[in-house]
Amino acid sequence: MIYDSINTFSTFSDLKKMLITYQLENIASIAPEIIQVAKHEKIWLFEGEMGAGKTTLVKALCCEAGVQGNVQSPTFSIVNEYKTKANETIYHFDCYRLKGEEEAYDIGVEEYLDGQHRCWIEWPDKIESFLPNHFARISILKISENTRQLTIDFV
Repeated sequence: MIYDSINTFSTFSDLKKMLITYQLENIASIAPEIIQVAKHEKIWLFEGEMGAGKTTLVKALCCEAGVQGNVQSPTFSIVNEYKTKANETIYHFDCYRLKGEEEAYDIGVEEYLDGQHRCWIEWPDKIESFLPNHFARISILKISENTRQLTIDFV
């Protein structure tokens, strides 16, 4: 079994919400499913407490998406740019260290979000007023040291 449980609350073609419970050692196995269901959304928000596994999930998703090179948390740089084998661009944000929305404006967050490339954002509450009307929200809940519950909903 790839993951412990998966529940969709509508048809796959009209998916509104998905729930996955998984063990950390299976994170690479759930990445293809997440990419498949969220591929139509350009902006993905990653929510969860510190240590829930947001960056770990983004790394697995980048690997599945064909990102070349090293994927690491942009904690200090705020945003990292990754290129896939298909020459697509993914911007990975970690907004945890932003001191305010003015700082987000200064780094050009609006241009990233209004652009054509995918943006995967950790700690999106720090840039809430810049977020578009449509996005995939991926919330991670730490159930135990090795178990996570992931909810994907589409806004």
